Amino acid sequence: MARVEAFLAEQVSVRAEALALTDSTGAVWSFGDLDRASDALADVLREAGVVANDRVLMLSENCTAAVAALFASWKLDAVIIPVNARQTEAEVTRIIDHATPAAVLMTTGVSKDALSHAKGMGATEQSGAFGTLHMAKRPSNPDADLHDVATLLYTTGTTGDPKGVMLTHENMRFGGIASSNLRNMTADDVVYGALPLTHVFGLVSVITGACYSGATVQQEARFSAKGLYEAVMNGVTILPAVPQMHALVMQYTKEQGLTRLGSPSLRYVSSGGAPLDPAWKRKAEAFYGLPLQNGFGMTETCSGASATNNALGSPDISVGPKTPGTEVRIDDQAPGGNGEGIGELLVRGPHVMKGYYRNPVETAKSLDPDGWLRTGDLGKIDEIGHIHILGRSKELIIHGGFNVYPPEVEAALNDHPQVIQSAVIGRMKDGDEEVLAFVQIAEGDPLEAADLRGFVAERLTGYKRPKQIVLASTLPAAPTGKILKHKLLEAFADQLE
Repeated sequence: MARVEAFLAEQVSVRAEALALTDSTGAVWSFGDLDRASDALADVLREAGVVANDRVLMLSENCTAAVAALFASWKLDAVIIPVNARQTEAEVTRIIDHATPAAVLMTTGVSKDALSHAKGMGATEQSGAFGTLHMAKRPSNPDADLHDVATLLYTTGTTGDPKGVMLTHENMRFGGIASSNLRNMTADDVVYGALPLTHVFGLVSVITGACYSGATVQQEARFSAKGLYEAVMNGVTILPAVPQMHALVMQYTKEQGLTRLGSPSLRYVSSGGAPLDPAWKRKAEAFYGLPLQNGFGMTETCSGASATNNALGSPDISVGPKTPGTEVRIDDQAPGGNGEGIGELLVRGPHVMKGYYRNPVETAKSLDPDGWLRTGDLGKIDEIGHIHILGRSKELIIHGGFNVYPPEVEAALNDHPQVIQSAVIGRMKDGDEEVLAFVQIAEGDPLEAADLRGFVAERLTGYKRPKQIVLASTLPAAPTGKILKHKLLEAFADQLE
């Protein structure tokens, strides 16, 4: 079985001294350094009792030590479980109780949250070629069902059974190669690594793809608009991001009195995680001076299942055609479907997960016997084979008997020049779902909800217009920058009518 760590071995065999990683601590590692660091950390884990088919949980923020932990686990034939250190103790405990790891690593050198977890677990400091981190040992409990699994990624959520997505070595290799090929990534590229490697986008599209191609990853422990701006002005060539990151760096640049980026090195910009609207896409492309490529993927598909390769100025706002080796189809009879080509997107291919760890019920709901994954996303396929995502089936709002797709409402709101980003959800009230909009604007901006209401009234028919618009300088967001819609009602409870 071909394994992910073979990508690193190949780089070491032909260009061991080439630059692989940098991080916010000032660390600068070659591929040889990464290989030696992961060997040293593998020794630490081995001495702690970690064996093949054990789980190693890593509480981290992006840094060189975190990447060493990935390869150290794989070299032991163990399964790595990357978890963002900013998760709460209760959230982490829930994952530990479900996954029963043999060791917990914490990247305490870059994360105060990781240090807090380390203190709570009584972890001991470990130092070596990998730098400094903390480790808590637990009883070893190998699981033969994981013999081909490289990574367990736990999907976000606060209720229901834990859902640890089992990504095999084949899944990750396929995803990494596809991401590298999509971006025409070479050993001369520098990839901006602010997307957390605890998320499939950062883990597969960035780290795995870059290791396959020999590119350098400039890691950032935490995203900031200022940090992104400085990076793309100083050597970064590839910028993978989510729309919220683009929106925030455009706002930051505007505050500096600039209307466009003007990077001397940037050659590829992508956006994932949310649909694009034409006006926002045009604005982003004018800002970067480059085409904004879009795509669709999820944890269960090991990141990308489709992607665009458009020229600058293309009006295409789809997530592109399916990636090579991927199959897609639409189930228009599924909930939210219209029986006429709009329905749930189904995906099949070498990148589709093995299943949910220790959760056969949820696995059976998502994966059919023929290998088709039910994504939970509503979409359609146009006449040239491009996929259009209309929203999550669970986020579909049915107002007055009409289907309201939140991305369409968000697109109308985002057209306003003073809007940074927005999120639209439904709320059941008096037997019907209301459309609620939460809109981020710059602090101190005089924009009024009434002005925005009039703006969208020209763009949306009556049943699609928000019942209430809440304006705020920040919205609850994940480490990737993606808005956490499930936290909006709680976060703004005192402002809702």
